[in-house]
Amino acid sequence: MNPTPVSESGRERLTSRHCNLFNGDSCTFFYNPEKWLPENFSLRHSSGADQDILDPGVRPVGGPYTAKAIHNYVDLLADSGIDTFSVNANASRAWYPSKVIPTILDGYVRGDREFFRGHAICHDATEPEDVDRFIDRIMPFMNLYQDLLDAGVDWLAEAAAACNRRGVSPWVSIRMNDYHGHKNLEGSFFNVPLLKNPEMRLKHSAYSPSMYEPGYRTGLNYEKAEVRDLMMAQIREVVEDYDYEGLELDWWRQPLCCEPNASSETIEMMSDWLREVRALTQRRAQETGRPFPLGLRIPSQLETLKSIGLDVVTLCQEGTIDFVKPSGFWCTSWEMPHDTLRQKLGEQVTIYGVMELGANPLPTYAPEIDYTHHIRYFTSNHEMMRANAAGKLVLGADGIEWFNFYCTDSAHIPGLISDYTALSGMGDLDKLRGQSKHYTFSMSGHGLVLPPYEVAPQLPTTLGKWWNRSFRLPMCAETADRGLELVIQVVLKAGDPEEILPVAFNGCWPRLEHAATNELLYPCGCLTQLTPAHQGYNFRFPVELVRDGWNEITIENGNEESLTIVCIELAIRPIET
Repeated sequence: MNPTPVSESGRERLTSRHCNLFNGDSCTFFYNPEKWLPENFSLRHSSGADQDILDPGVRPVGGPYTAKAIHNYVDLLADSGIDTFSVNANASRAWYPSKVIPTILDGYVRGDREFFRGHAICHDATEPEDVDRFIDRIMPFMNLYQDLLDAGVDWLAEAAAACNRRGVSPWVSIRMNDYHGHKNLEGSFFNVPLLKNPEMRLKHSAYSPSMYEPGYRTGLNYEKAEVRDLMMAQIREVVEDYDYEGLELDWWRQPLCCEPNASSETIEMMSDWLREVRALTQRRAQETGRPFPLGLRIPSQLETLKSIGLDVVTLCQEGTIDFVKPSGFWCTSWEMPHDTLRQKLGEQVTIYGVMELGANPLPTYAPEIDYTHHIRYFTSNHEMMRANAAGKLVLGADGIEWFNFYCTDSAHIPGLISDYTALSGMGDLDKLRGQSKHYTFSMSGHGLVLPPYEVAPQLPTTLGKWWNRSFRLPMCAETADRGLELVIQVVLKAGDPEEILPVAFNGCWPRLEHAATNELLYPCGCLTQLTPAHQGYNFRFPVELVRDGWNEITIENGNEESLTIVCIELAIRPIET
């Protein structure tokens, strides 16, 4: 099969129409019904009005759920400048009423608590009272889907209709190996029946018994024809039977395909299978008379992907793939090498910068509610959103996609909410210049970073006596007439020596002058401070030192004892007087 090549003009057409993308998983419309259907739902505590404000039992109550919520959500996206909505249709099972593969509520009767019991362990609920609390939370949530089924509403079709009504391009996203039910393959209602057969699962994807949950790496094996046929049936259904305009194959949920160290024959088999998907989207484009782009959401480690059967370079260079979305697993990447990816993948493919919900695993503190959170959901921080977008665009990303944006709201942490008003204009680098920004670095963190697929984090790291080390970060140059400066905050373990801590930026003469602080450079909603385990030290520099592309921060340890650099934060902000 010889796929039709994608020309340079094809990339230009794609980026002219699809620059500010929003990726919504199969629960997007359902996480916060009190926001999208407030006339039918309100937020209450499961144990009464006097319960602690951070009670994990807080949940929406009311009903029934209606299609109006989907339209309200899409209205908000359209009003916020989103031009393309990638709607995720599945996890392991289809979450929409599929006619060709098992669906998430197959066999469920409203009120049947036993239906959900087997999935409790997947949320680490093992004690009987914890299992019951889990069921108390998930059953009302899944009943929202049942409300739509009872009313004859297919939410996947309704989402496309809402997009078309508002002029937002609807794309559909398929998770290629979602594994949310991996802790109970036999009993979780999340899993397709095929997962119960050990012969259909990978056996060698976990290369170390000490790695994060080795069982998390034993998903469906695409070397099996049954697996490929199952996924092709779903892909064909969402392409041919629904009114979508593009297809994303999400290989970050999970990066599991074939056994590692795949042979050339296995790699070519997978490439041929993806060429069949391409032929399917091309036929759909001919039927509708409009383009139907095909793309991949992937880790950036292209050779690692090839090792599990996905030859992304060849597929992009030959024109089978129109776009790629390199991303982190749960935390956004601050050092994504879009420039290097462009060199490898070629000029014809569109490359988006993906902004995941998590900033990094630096814990921060909200004093007003006496609450510590293990990660910053930076959709509450305009400055971080601008900085992350700028760092991707300046290296050549063709546009921006938002992933897990809405999960900030579902956490129900007071003062920590997603700010949809900040979405507009984030794909325009020129508009971002001269505005305040808050950069940070990716960090290692258990369960939030997934080796070997991630860009390897530079932090945390230890500096021995008289050691120095440099750290690279993409940033955009700023206009010199806005009264801005660069502030670099070096975050150390509390109690580490800091008397002699020279910091240099882009080769300038090192600076020793600094101010100790526990305040974040910019708040993230209610999160405003470092935790007592850490201490920040602020260094000030002229903003003119910041350049387009890769910037370098060099830190020395001039003290007698070792120290740990936990994180480095950078702010573009008004000059302090």
